[in-house]
Amino acid sequence: MTRPITAALGCIVLAAAASAHADDAASAIASADAPTEPAQAGSTAPDDKPKQELETVTVTTGSRSAKAVDKIPGAIVVVTRAEVDRTLALTDDATAVLSRTVPGYAESSQAMSNTGENLRGRIPLRLFDGIPQGSPLREGTRNGTFTDMGIIDRIEVINGPSAAEGIGAAGGIINYISKSAQKEGDQVDLTMRYSTQFKDDSSGYKVGANWAHKSGDFDMYLAGSYIDRGITWDANGRRIGMNQSGSLADTTSDNFFGKFGYDFGEGNSQRVQLTLSKFKIDGKDNYIEQLGDRSKGITDTSVPGHNPGTYTPFNDFWQAQLKYLNNDFFGGALAMDVYKASQAMRFLPEATPDKQDPLIAPLGTLIDQSEINSQKKGLRTSWTRPDLFGVSGLELHTGVDWVEDVAQQKLAITNRLWVPPMDYTSWAPYAQLSWDIGPVTIVGGIRREDGQLEVNDYTTTYYRNRVAVKGGTIDYQNNLPNVGAIWRFADGWSAFASWSKGFTLPNAGIPLRNVNKPGVSVAQMQDLQAIIVRNEEVGFNWRGERAGLSASAYKSTSQFGVSLSVDPTTGDYIMNRAPVDIKGYEFSGDFRFTDDWKATLIYSRAMGYTVFTANGPLSKHMGVTDVMPAKLGASLTWNFSDYGNATLGGTTLLSRNLNQGTSAAEHIGGYTLWDLEINYDARKFGKLTLGVENLLDRQYILAFNQVDSFQNFFAGRGRVVSITDKFSF
Repeated sequence: MTRPITAALGCIVLAAAASAHADDAASAIASADAPTEPAQAGSTAPDDKPKQELETVTVTTGSRSAKAVDKIPGAIVVVTRAEVDRTLALTDDATAVLSRTVPGYAESSQAMSNTGENLRGRIPLRLFDGIPQGSPLREGTRNGTFTDMGIIDRIEVINGPSAAEGIGAAGGIINYISKSAQKEGDQVDLTMRYSTQFKDDSSGYKVGANWAHKSGDFDMYLAGSYIDRGITWDANGRRIGMNQSGSLADTTSDNFFGKFGYDFGEGNSQRVQLTLSKFKIDGKDNYIEQLGDRSKGITDTSVPGHNPGTYTPFNDFWQAQLKYLNNDFFGGALAMDVYKASQAMRFLPEATPDKQDPLIAPLGTLIDQSEINSQKKGLRTSWTRPDLFGVSGLELHTGVDWVEDVAQQKLAITNRLWVPPMDYTSWAPYAQLSWDIGPVTIVGGIRREDGQLEVNDYTTTYYRNRVAVKGGTIDYQNNLPNVGAIWRFADGWSAFASWSKGFTLPNAGIPLRNVNKPGVSVAQMQDLQAIIVRNEEVGFNWRGERAGLSASAYKSTSQFGVSLSVDPTTGDYIMNRAPVDIKGYEFSGDFRFTDDWKATLIYSRAMGYTVFTANGPLSKHMGVTDVMPAKLGASLTWNFSDYGNATLGGTTLLSRNLNQGTSAAEHIGGYTLWDLEINYDARKFGKLTLGVENLLDRQYILAFNQVDSFQNFFAGRGRVVSITDKFSF
């Protein structure tokens, strides 16, 4: 199975199912620059216009090849521009739109950190125009805040483990796709936004400008924005504490984005495109955290002040991508792109035990800040050939990817190495076949991951006994097949089944920095072994004239998986390697009562299981650090005039009790939040939007913060009122 094309031909004979993420092809679909109007598979987004027929809708991930959504066997959600805009009317949190629209996505952390935000109980691979954000080598839970959401055209979510884009997609793929110039001429959008909680220093504002230009064969899209955020308050009138993994409160951010494209060749069949992105969010450092008392229900808060000698936290992301497309290359479509990206994340100051060193300061007095830095570069290629061997409906999609990812973590104030540089390189050839046979599409393929992790000799910190660790290399070689089928058995109806494997690395920085005994070498560390996830899924989709419905059930297993627990001394997370079994089901639907009224509904529930003790049975329910409680979301949209509409939305996180009577007992109290968005096009005065987040000003504790870990007893945001004015000319 080391020959990917031969293996793919063998897999195509199997008629089971290939998750919608079948290698860069079956999942990835249409050029990111193609003007599409995507929709959810099996359900539509709550926008203001009727959806197109399902078979005309295409989706895209990684800018690879086009495929109609009703020919992809799997659960796909495409978050439309309208849904992105609606969430931006309420908050500029980059992940809040996913929590509202994607059934299997966890609650938003409401922070710069996306700790606890997973997809179907596993960490997803986040992409920006196909480029990975963050690094699985040292998952810093900051890879959800990497650009201004005002430049996002749509978000494509491929649920379940996937090998489509390489390492990191244990939970699926989330690809944020940027806007492009689509119409001849110029269009400029100016956006101004003001938000407040009517409390001291709670106000925030945004100014942004986007310029789309298209002139014949040349097009470009330029965007810039600046956001200033105040401190946040809960519904009880108490400031919310500063998240140690990074807060959005009391920050500023600036963003620059540029995309330049040129079409050429016979019939403009070829294209070159350069994309540049620079984003940075900085803490203003006006507040420090004051701990509450969980036993008394007193939440952590923020008080004015500054820790002397410390630095401000930040996220600093930039990337460059050069793309070449040729739609007439040996009878198929060729896509190639090279990219380079750099990402740095600095966290808040802490005086935790694992940051102490008596050679620097008396124990218990040393304040330090961790900082993760990663650089990556890569090459991605694909070639799609329809009607292979002259067989109608038989399509081959093949290529090879190369990537180098280097990451490390240091303690910035004292300039100490905390996690040594980790260098991962990978070559990954792949092949995918799909065959349309009347109402049935069968797909199958394989990706060969051939990677190597290299770590040099290093010494751990004082807290870990200053142990000298011998460096080394670990080879990762895995065949990652997928097979599947979708059957369009009646008008508007389809059913699918899928089986696939996904591949990712563990959060390698955690076991590397936690070595505390001599005689350990990198090459012998069992915790650095790859995570191979198997996913089985069945589901159906229905699209009618006024309604849509989709549902799926899945089982995701890994024989040597990962779950998290909290170190009682440091309050930091411990990575546990043991079998993991996650089962769940999801539902989404919409109904258009009239041309002016539409309702949507999503529901998801997942349960995860692992072991209490090594080699024990899978009897331990995985807690909220790994698998979120069940979620129910709904919205109602009213088009009250040709110029205005209003949407009332609600999200409920259900209560859950796990592992009662054991040391892993957990109780999560549920809550329901409502939000309201009203749009009115005032023509020459711009498009006005009123957004109210947490409409009823509900006091609640985020589910992830209901479980005690390091300084995490935060309430959620109280009512936030925002006014946005957007001018287009």
